Formats: sequence, C-alpha cells, structure tokens
Amino acid sequence: MSMKRKISVPDKKSSCLWLDELSTSEAKEAAATGTVVIFPVGSIEEHGDHLPLCTDSLQCEFVALEVAKKTGCLIAPPLRYGICNAGRNFPGTFSIEFDSLYLIARDVLSELVRNGFNRIIVMSGHAGSTHMTALRLAAQQVVKQSTFLSATRKTRIMVLSDFELALEVKDPGFPAGDGHAGAVETSRIMATRPDLIKKLGQASFPKMPRFEVVCDPEKYFPSGVIGDPTKASKEKGKTINDYVIEQVAKLVVELKNS
Repeated sequence: MSMKRKISVPDKKSSCLWLDELSTSEAKEAAATGTVVIFPVGSIEEHGDHLPLCTDSLQCEFVALEVAKKTGCLIAPPLRYGICNAGRNFPGTFSIEFDSLYLIARDVLSELVRNGFNRIIVMSGHAGSTHMTALRLAAQQVVKQSTFLSATRKTRIMVLSDFELALEVKDPGFPAGDGHAGAVETSRIMATRPDLIKKLGQASFPKMPRFEVVCDPEKYFPSGVIGDPTKASKEKGKTINDYVIEQVAKLVVELKNS
C-alpha cells in the first residue's frame, strides 16, 4: 500500500489526517478540542538484502495512518532518521547522533505542546534501545517543562515502538528469537508494500556477546538479519498489522478521554 499523499481539494465533509495539511484556523480548532497527535519516527537502516532501507519507517507510518482513519487523530510529519548503531557499517544505513535525535524530538514535541496539542503518541518503527532512550528522554523533558509552566494543563505523551507490539502476536510458525528483518518484519512489508520486497530472505540467528558493549556489532550478524524471513507471509503480516493498529487505537482513545 502506497504511503504517498494525494494533492487534492477535499469537500467540506472530509477531514485531514496529516497535521501539516490543516490550515492555521483548523490547527487551532483541533488543538482546542483535544485532538491526539501521532508522531511517527522511523529510520534508514539495512534490513538484509530482501527488505528496503525504509522498512522501519513504512511500518509505523502505515499504522499511524490506519489509526488516524479509525479514531480521527492527526499525524505529525514523520521523521525518517534514527540511531542505528548495530547496522551503521552496512551500505545504506544512516545513523544520527543521540543528541541529534533527542533535540529534534524534544523540539517537535515542544512545538506541538506550544500549539495546544497536549495528547501525543511518539511511535517509532525502529526499536533500538539507544534510539528509544533518546525519544523517551525528549518526551520526559517536554512533560516536565509543560508541568512547570502550567500546573493546570496536563500534558500526556506516550512513547512506544510498534515493533514491540508486533512481537506480542504469537504465531506458531515464527521461530523463537525472530527479530530484525525476520519473519515478523518481512510479513508486515509483504502485507503493505509487496512491491518493495527485493528477493527471498535467508534465515540467520546470530548471537551477540552477553552484556558486552562492542564497537563492531555488525560482525556478529553479517547478513543483517535476525530471524527467518522464509517463514513470512502476507496473511501473517495483515494479522500482525491489524493487532498493532487495534492496540494503538486504544491508546489514542485513552488519551482522548483523559
């Protein structure tokens, strides 16, 4: 499914799903009515030879769009750069510094709150621990600052990776330890952007040294795959995506009603 946005003039009954497609008066009204905003964050990172570099971005942006259709929330313009330490030496991977991601996320969240949007979900398609820490610290700073500036205006921000939700779907056909570019991610791309599947992936179950901080993690999984993409299918991908969409939609409703 293409994520391209069509340029058109909507009729009066239609509504925008992308925050940056609102007019200034529409943005003011949306903020005043407590509209929830999803801020998708992805990455440009290797996903083996069979998946595109934008795999993480595609997954969270697809979920955000489907959740917006179901709930009427808004989607902030996505950020497709992240911290990709483990795969940075693979061709095509772009990894930004921790401080860069933290500052960008903090500034975007601060501006959303300044504009009156104080119910926000930061949803990352990339689930790297350092990457997620930067996003959570940024959200924490904005929540603390908002509380300090206005005790009567409670800001709520959730930070999650949709990949973590995807792993909650237990499929007996998926091997234990499936992860990066494995059966789960390959299935999800099959269900949404099959045109971007490059080839048949190969199984790989590398083992990283326990507890050790290494400067060259990519040498422990030279194929760039953790899992078995040969177990993937379009049907499984749809099941996973539907589950993730349902869970995120519940979070939107929770924020909207709080």
